[in-house]
Amino acid sequence: MKILMIAPEPFFEPRGTPFSEYFRIRALSALGHSVDLVTYPFGADKDIPGLRIFRCWRPPGIRAVKTGPSAAKLVLDLFLFAKALGRLLSGKYDLVHTHEEANIMGVVCQKLTKTPHLYDMHSSLVQQMDNFRFTRSRAVVRFFRFIETASLRNAASVIVICRSLFDHAAGITAAAKLTLIENFMDDRPPASDGDKRLGLRKTLDPGGKTIVMYTGTLETYQGIPLLLDSMQRLGGEYRLVLVGGTASQVEGLRLELAARGLAERVVLVGRQPADEIPYYLQAADVLVSPRTLGTNIPLKVYSYLASGVPVVATDLPTHTQTITSAIAVLARPEPDAFAAGIARAAGGEGRALAAAARDFCRRNYSPERYRELVAAALAKAVQPRPVAG
Repeated sequence: MKILMIAPEPFFEPRGTPFSEYFRIRALSALGHSVDLVTYPFGADKDIPGLRIFRCWRPPGIRAVKTGPSAAKLVLDLFLFAKALGRLLSGKYDLVHTHEEANIMGVVCQKLTKTPHLYDMHSSLVQQMDNFRFTRSRAVVRFFRFIETASLRNAASVIVICRSLFDHAAGITAAAKLTLIENFMDDRPPASDGDKRLGLRKTLDPGGKTIVMYTGTLETYQGIPLLLDSMQRLGGEYRLVLVGGTASQVEGLRLELAARGLAERVVLVGRQPADEIPYYLQAADVLVSPRTLGTNIPLKVYSYLASGVPVVATDLPTHTQTITSAIAVLARPEPDAFAAGIARAAGGEGRALAAAARDFCRRNYSPERYRELVAAALAKAVQPRPVAG
């Protein structure tokens, strides 16, 4: 098939939804389909067979797009839709595949051209309003709820990334057209250079302390305040390494660490190249996911579980829909409990859980299974619809 994909994100940037889009395209390519991707005017090109990238116009004054809802995205989405509609009207496509808020663009495209619409639902738009504290306006929230409902009911097929999102969508549209595809794919090379791995560990912690590591964005909903509170309850033998965040977020956090008296016990390394992340994971003694808001599974969890390093996560639906106490330490989202969870993972119990987690990933997550699920979602999108009457 020839697919028009609309992605309202910088593509490619090493963060949640762009990673998911990248692996969707990789799977579509492996299945023999071609993809014309319409996306923002930011990010690095990717060389994938059958992929062509078309970037919308960049309005003056917009130089980057942060994670989550923003005024910049609202402006860019107008130009993104114009670019996508131009592509759709000038070329013959078998399917429109939309991500996130581009879902409403898919509704319009389907109504105009009768082209089947596959909605890739990475999160609930309504829940994003709360997670990112974008607005308190009930009118805005109602508008996004209307868009989400219309998109789910209009789409011929819907991909959801976790069980909670599946249940949410099934309450709005037919469950038969939903396909659950977890974001477990990771094509980064393993941390096979032992000298490099040991060198990184010594750089992060010259004193031989227990390294607790978090990777990902530094948004509030990720639970960074909980993690810092927990560190204040742990002894000086623990060292926290935070990988990720924008330059302004890192600088703001640096000031907070000084105020908390944690400046000497926490290392801020900012964003790192994607290929370096496996080395950071392997340099850790404990990996943490302290997320406190939302229900989507953090993308980092899959690489955590496959790493062979003990994992500690908050005992909340955002994690427990995939993680059980048989493969990770699940701790209440409270400083004392989360600190105790880190201490447990750093001991012998953590090693056993890490081995079980790695085995779980080998048994349940594979590229072949991922492609099967993508193919199933495509089949639902293009299957003939029964004629009413």
